[in-house]
Amino acid sequence: MLTYEPDDTVAHRLDPRSKLAVQIGFAATALAHPTPRALAVLSVLTVGIVLAARVPVWRTLVAYRFALLILTFAPLLSGVTLGAPWFDLTDAITSGLASYRVLLILFVSTAYVRSTPVRASRAAIQRTVPGKLGQLLGIGVALVFRFLPVLQRDLRTIREAMATRLGTERSVVDRASTIVILGITRAFDRADRLSLALQARCFAWNPTLPALAFSRVDYPVLGLAVVLAVSAFY
Repeated sequence: MLTYEPDDTVAHRLDPRSKLAVQIGFAATALAHPTPRALAVLSVLTVGIVLAARVPVWRTLVAYRFALLILTFAPLLSGVTLGAPWFDLTDAITSGLASYRVLLILFVSTAYVRSTPVRASRAAIQRTVPGKLGQLLGIGVALVFRFLPVLQRDLRTIREAMATRLGTERSVVDRASTIVILGITRAFDRADRLSLALQARCFAWNPTLPALAFSRVDYPVLGLAVVLAVSAFY
């Protein structure tokens, strides 16, 4: 699971609000312009973002392996027809471009996750969205970033335990049902423990969050975010 890693990269020094703005603008442009020319420009931008955050490319591909499998087979399935010519290249290319833009968005989001602490993300959201809604969104983002790696680790532990006990010799349906049942049970147990831990730590809706401030490096990034957002409408 890809998580925040302390570093001294340019991306780590940026304010989380400017990084969120770039993510939103990038996703809007990628979804609005799934053309080869636009995706080529976005590919260059993605490479720059990945390098700025020192994203481990191989670890990212491994983490997204199931999503990549779906993105790879989607164009093949889209091109298949029930009659002649049996494979429509135009549909396959259209689906391939759509899959590729999703891949670019995943890499950009990975750069954000690797370079931004959870508390900073929560602070950015709560200071951008006012009132209880911002607090609720900030808490939700913080819990998701902290809870998902734990659940993924539990599922990996269950699979390893089944393999140790020769569970790989059981049928696929049996193995899948066992993993699902045990995974849901672990998730509910984790949720109960999380609730108890929040109560023990006097959970507050509006805690003292880290201070955020834009620096000189942030202004060009905010300009890029504006350009991306505007380009989504043209």
